[in-house]
Amino acid sequence: MSTTASTTDTMLPESLTEKQARILSFLRDRADTQTYFKSRLVADELDMSAKEVGANMGAVQEAATDVDIEKWGYSSGTTWMVTA
Repeated sequence: MSTTASTTDTMLPESLTEKQARILSFLRDRADTQTYFKSRLVADELDMSAKEVGANMGAVQEAATDVDIEKWGYSSGTTWMVTA
């Protein structure tokens, strides 16, 4: 039995739910090339609702140590500023 975990697994806090981990991975993967993320667009990419993304962002913000996540704007839905 191997004790080696994948890089993605070791970088995700264990306290996150599956949805929260997916959101964090999505943001981390794109933070170098994109700064602003609308909840509805993240939701579309991850097959979630914008409400689900918004409801889980608090936990994602607290768990993320390598990216900063800040609620940025509300016009046409919530926008999040993510910096690596």
